[in-house]
Amino acid sequence: MNPDGPAIPDFVPATGAAGGSDFKATAGEPLPEGAAVASEDAVVAALRTVHDPEIPVNIYDLGLIYKLAIGDNGAVKVEMTLTAPGCPVAGEMPGQVANAVAAVEGVGEVEVMLVWEPGWTPERMSADAKLALGMI
Repeated sequence: MNPDGPAIPDFVPATGAAGGSDFKATAGEPLPEGAAVASEDAVVAALRTVHDPEIPVNIYDLGLIYKLAIGDNGAVKVEMTLTAPGCPVAGEMPGQVANAVAAVEGVGEVEVMLVWEPGWTPERMSADAKLALGMI
């Protein structure tokens, strides 16, 4: 531990040889062959239904979603972060996100990975989120 107090590495989960995080959640089932694949707009709408429990803004507008990829087979991969490494919902939030996305018609298997780099800052927030929080 850092003599000046806790630092990000004190909260970051252990990584494996490939650099993966222990905070990964999955949901959903493979889509039947030939099924229509969900649009990015539909997936983003689902992400906007998930809220940080301490901030009254959805995770998408907070800027917590770093990557979103939708495969031709409807599989969705999300990389997300949290506002702080010591966030009390670190173990729950990826599962909530995976379940919300998996509920979208046209989405197959979902994988949500919690990442810590780059670190989140308020600059990642949308203008709507900043307005809702009185920052502009």
